[in-house]
Amino acid sequence: MQSLEALTREAAALAENESVARTDMTHAEKEVSRIMQICNACRYCEGFCAVFPAMTRRLEFGRADVHFLSNLCHNCGACLHACQYAPPHEFAVNVPQAMAKVRVNTYTEYAWPVSFGALYRNNGMTVALALAAGLALFLALAAVAGKPQPGSANFYSVFPHNVLVLIFGTVFVLAGIALSAGVRKFWKNESPGAVSIDATAEAAVSALTLRYLGGGHGEGCNNDSDSYSLSRRRFHHLTFYGFMLCFASTCVATLYHYLFALEAPYSWTSLPVFLGSLGGMCLVVGCSGLFVLNLKRHPLHGDSSQKGMDRGFIALLWLAGLSGLALLGARDTLAMPVLLAVHLGVVLALFLTLPYGKFAHGIYRSAALLKWAVEKRKPSSLMVEE
Repeated sequence: MQSLEALTREAAALAENESVARTDMTHAEKEVSRIMQICNACRYCEGFCAVFPAMTRRLEFGRADVHFLSNLCHNCGACLHACQYAPPHEFAVNVPQAMAKVRVNTYTEYAWPVSFGALYRNNGMTVALALAAGLALFLALAAVAGKPQPGSANFYSVFPHNVLVLIFGTVFVLAGIALSAGVRKFWKNESPGAVSIDATAEAAVSALTLRYLGGGHGEGCNNDSDSYSLSRRRFHHLTFYGFMLCFASTCVATLYHYLFALEAPYSWTSLPVFLGSLGGMCLVVGCSGLFVLNLKRHPLHGDSSQKGMDRGFIALLWLAGLSGLALLGARDTLAMPVLLAVHLGVVLALFLTLPYGKFAHGIYRSAALLKWAVEKRKPSSLMVEE
C-alpha cells in the first residue's frame, strides 16, 4: 500500500500537470485547483469545515468548483496551521490564502453591471470617493437648510423626510439589485439543484451563527499564532448584529412614521432609539476588535492586496456606528445639523459601496453555504453501486 506521502506526491504531480493544461482558468484559480487535488489525497482536514467534505465529492476542480469552494471558505486558518504540507514545504499548500485570492475575483466577475467589477480591485479609492461624495452632499445640503432651534432634536428640520427617503431608498434598491444579480450569476454557474426547506434552514443557521469560524476543533480561529481564539467570531457577531439592529431601528421608525403617524424625534425609551443605540455600540466594539485582529493577522492567512478593502469596510461601519451615537447624544444641541450631515454622509457611502466591497463576501458566502446544504443532501456522483 502506498504511503500518504507517496499518494500526496502523486496527486501533486497530477495537479501540476492539470494546472498547466487548463487554459480557461486564472493563475489564482489554477492554484486552488492544485491545492485541492493535494488535499483530496491527504484528507487530514476533512472534518475542519464545509470546504473539505464538499471537496471530497469531486475528483476534478474546474472554475465553477473553485469559485464555489473559495466562497465556502471562512478563512479561519485552522487548516493552514494543521497542514504538514504548508509553506515552507515544497507543496506550499495554503488553502486560506489561495481561496482569498479567488474570492475577490469572483466578486469582480459576477459584479453587475459588469463594468463596475473594477471597483473591487480599486476598493480603497472607491470607498474614499464614496465617503467624500456622501459627506459633500449632506454638508452642502445642511449649509442651505433651515436652522433648528436648540432642543428640538428634529432631524427633519434639517433634511426633509421625503428627501432622505428618496436618496437612501434609491441607493438601497440599486445596491440590492446589483447584489442580487451577482449572486444569481454565481448560483447559476454551478446550480446544485432544487432548494429544500431543510437545506435553507441549515444554511441560515450556519451563516447566522458563523459556525465555520469556530476553527477545526470548535475552539476558534488561528489569528497570529497556532493558538485558538473565538475573538474573531465574537467580533464578527457584534458587527453583524449591530448592523442588523441599526437596520431594524430604521425599519421600526419607518413603520412608526407611515403606519402609525408617529413622527420623529422619538424618546430615549422608544424602540427605534433603543435598537439604534444598542446597534451603534455593537458596531463600534465589533469593528474596533476586527480592526485590531486584522492588523495582527498572520501574513499567510489571506491576500495582502485585499487589506485595503477589509479595513475600508471596517472603517465605514465603525464611523457609521460612532457618528450615529454622537448624533444621538448631541441631538438637542447646535451641533446636531453638522453631526447629522456627517452621519448621513457616512451611511450613504456605506450604501453606495455595499455591492462593490467587503459586504459582498457575506452574501456570496451565504449562497455558497446554501449550495453546500443542497449538495450534501444529494447522492455523490462519485458513489458507485457494488
